[in-house]
Amino acid sequence: MSIDYITRNIMYNYAMKRNLAHIAIVRLSALGDIINSAVVLQFIKKHYPDMQIDWFCEEVFAPILYEHPFIDTVYTLNLKKIKKSKNLSSLLQTIRMLKNTPDYDLVIDMQGLLKSAIVSSLVGKNRHGFDTHSTRESIASFFYTSTSHMSYESNVVRRNCFVVADALDFIITDDMLLNKDAVFPKNFHFELPNDKRKIAFVIGASWPSKIYPKEKVAAICEALEENAYIIWGTEKEQEDAKWIVQNSKYAHLAPKLSLNELVSFISEMDLLIGNDTGPTHIAWAQNIPSITLLGPTTTRMIYETPKNIGIKSPSEVNILKINKNDFSIQEIDYNDVAAQAKELLQ
Repeated sequence: MSIDYITRNIMYNYAMKRNLAHIAIVRLSALGDIINSAVVLQFIKKHYPDMQIDWFCEEVFAPILYEHPFIDTVYTLNLKKIKKSKNLSSLLQTIRMLKNTPDYDLVIDMQGLLKSAIVSSLVGKNRHGFDTHSTRESIASFFYTSTSHMSYESNVVRRNCFVVADALDFIITDDMLLNKDAVFPKNFHFELPNDKRKIAFVIGASWPSKIYPKEKVAAICEALEENAYIIWGTEKEQEDAKWIVQNSKYAHLAPKLSLNELVSFISEMDLLIGNDTGPTHIAWAQNIPSITLLGPTTTRMIYETPKNIGIKSPSEVNILKINKNDFSIQEIDYNDVAAQAKELLQ
């Protein structure tokens, strides 16, 4: 790459950043990634209070963004459904929708995958994302008109913040993240007893190998002797939640919750303990103390603070090739989890 090309690219980037009134963020999935990505909105608004911000994501995750005060429009897609059904009509309809969106000053792809890069290219002519050395699917970088470099092995929250801040020409520091406002509005209230402290347990996950054994969850409930609320989503999770309730006098079955209700429910907790999955990330987003239990993934997936910690199983993890058959989360001692929980509750 020539020096002249680099110089032109830098000059183009700065010229583009000076005139930004309406941007789009592309973060299609999954729930935890969308939650961790949405923290950037408050920092964007501090630097660009009048900026319009639209968001593109998979339809199933969109409800958590609908009521966000800093998002003007949420555009939803069903790419996973289209891929599974191979429905050409739905694909063409989605392409037409993407091409008919507003004329954005800048489109920022926070995901860095080929599918998100293609969506970005259909949405706007000025596109920013990770460079070829910063993402797992390096081909995505060829769809961008400007790029940022940050190691793929870096913490995901820091990566999310960096690619947006770099695109918009400001900085998001660790101090800003530690002192952030709650990421999502709290729109619901739940009448819960105050005789003991309230602890939520998130027992589900996208892979079986990310799930902590229900027997150990019940043992933690017994060790803590606080009001424990078992959050569930699927029928299988509900069955496991009922088993935990039957096997611990301190456990209670949480109600069936929509995504927005889930945000509010977790916001009323004193502590959350859970697997590496979306609802667990909500605790960090809402400034609620949390413990994330990790087996086939690492603390790279969470933003650790004095009150948001991860407990990792003894297995080695290659983040470039995650082993979904790594069930080492089962080896985490429930006594260690209970001890950490007691410290966070002090």
